[in-house]
Amino acid sequence: MDGRILVTGGTGTIGRRLVPLLEERGAAVRVLTRHAPEGAADHVAGDVMTGAGLDVAMAGAAVVVHLAGAAKGDEVAAANVIAAAERAGVRHVLTLSVVGAGRMPIGYFRAKEQVEAIFAAATVPSTVLRAAQVHQLVLRMAAGMTRPPVAPAPRIRLEPVDAGEVAERLAELALGSPAGLACELAGAEVLEAEELLRRYAEVRGLRRRFVRFGLPGKVGAAYRADANLAGPDARRGHLTWEEFLRTEPLSVA
Repeated sequence: MDGRILVTGGTGTIGRRLVPLLEERGAAVRVLTRHAPEGAADHVAGDVMTGAGLDVAMAGAAVVVHLAGAAKGDEVAAANVIAAAERAGVRHVLTLSVVGAGRMPIGYFRAKEQVEAIFAAATVPSTVLRAAQVHQLVLRMAAGMTRPPVAPAPRIRLEPVDAGEVAERLAELALGSPAGLACELAGAEVLEAEELLRRYAEVRGLRRRFVRFGLPGKVGAAYRADANLAGPDARRGHLTWEEFLRTEPLSVA
């Protein structure tokens, strides 16, 4: 393709899987990171939260894939990235959101909805991919929840997808035309949290008793309505939760 692809958050869980995929497809890739490795010509130091380094990083970029995030302030980072992309004359901006944005009454989902609105309002053509929580993130959750011998199991359903499959879809979108709100991406199966935790415990050789409980209020009602799950037209990954655990049972990255 003509022009460089800039990836913010290119050293994160998904970013470090996306960058080699893009390079394998012939793209010239630059990675924005807060601490660029010395001597790495394809890495540029910058901070999406303050906007520092963004203009330098975007020089000559045709496409920007924004993956950098934090516990708070995703909407600030998104606004900074979009503003810099508009100044640089970027042709396509792409970001990763979450299935359930706009439906789940939880701060993380609401922040992603704000990010989506910022990208939709940009003068640069944009693409937003809503994906389910990745296996690697759910693995950390499962490890924490199964530490005690009696493990809590909320009455919710999840459909985790592998980070590698998210990266594959992002590469496809980054090398294509702007798509607006793209088709959702979810995992190969929908699992009750108890079943998900039970499979994790079995693979790890843990003996646990599970206690199910419902979530209260609006959050509980949203989960009972499956507002966090993808719609019937979503794309589905192929790697199941158990296959992932048996392939990388100790991985949390």
